[in-house]
Amino acid sequence: MGVLQILEYYRPLPELDQWIRRRIRCCFMKQWCRPKTRIRNLIRLGVDRRRAISIGLSSKGPYRLAKTYAVQLGLNDRFLATAGLVSLKDLWVRFHYLQ
Repeated sequence: MGVLQILEYYRPLPELDQWIRRRIRCCFMKQWCRPKTRIRNLIRLGVDRRRAISIGLSSKGPYRLAKTYAVQLGLNDRFLATAGLVSLKDLWVRFHYLQ
């Protein structure tokens, strides 16, 4: 399978893009290891106080917390784009349809 054949196949790209975003959110949650830091940073990112506290005090792991609504609300796609993440799906669409 050549490079062009892989690029023409769109179906796995959205799932791969979602997995990458979840993994990056997980990395942010790992960096914020203390509950107080998690709460403070989630509130700073726009999550309401009650949800931020429930995430910060949760005993669940960072990968599982990365799937919660509060973390996705704070670490949204716009935040990840400003942090430098490039969407594979957007690149594929731009490459195939805007040439």
